[in-house]
Amino acid sequence: MPQAREVARRVFAKEFNASNMLFKESEDQYSPQYVLTPTGAKCNRVFIVGTLTEKSDIGNDSEYWRGRVTDPTGAFTIYAGQYTPEAAQALSDIEVPSFVAVIGKPSSYKGQDGNPVITVRPEIIVPVDGDTRDLWVKDAIEATAERLQALKAGSTPDAVKAKEHYNPNVDEYRTMLQNAAKSLKSMEVVVTNAR
Repeated sequence: MPQAREVARRVFAKEFNASNMLFKESEDQYSPQYVLTPTGAKCNRVFIVGTLTEKSDIGNDSEYWRGRVTDPTGAFTIYAGQYTPEAAQALSDIEVPSFVAVIGKPSSYKGQDGNPVITVRPEIIVPVDGDTRDLWVKDAIEATAERLQALKAGSTPDAVKAKEHYNPNVDEYRTMLQNAAKSLKSMEVVVTNAR
């Protein structure tokens, strides 16, 4: 029986880029790899929407595309190549700058300081409009606010793990959400008080 696909988590770039806890839940070579973010999002897949601000083919023998997708809090780095040909083709075709939606898997490599750098390996990249981007920002604010509440309460195993590993500054993430809300032009967003 095939395994169900993991839910793609909505996470802002600032939080995603601060993540450095990667793990598998079993020793099986096919078991999924997860990234646990500072607010306790357990991500095997992520769903991001933002502005594709740059892209370049950095491959030597074959096309290997690197792109930057910015949201109100920072930028995701995405890489697409021979193992994700549809995403690589889409990335090569989409004009810069454009709003895009990306569903992909967290991936990592060792940075120059020896710490993991977390990037996204897209499965799907599609152009979207500004309203879709605003809706994603609103949804990501709500999802993050819920995680902040769980973090404060220690009400989920992932929240407890995130608190132990990162000891995150909740005020910093609450400010991040307020700043993200300011980027919305047409929607009223209430940032849940996650004290």
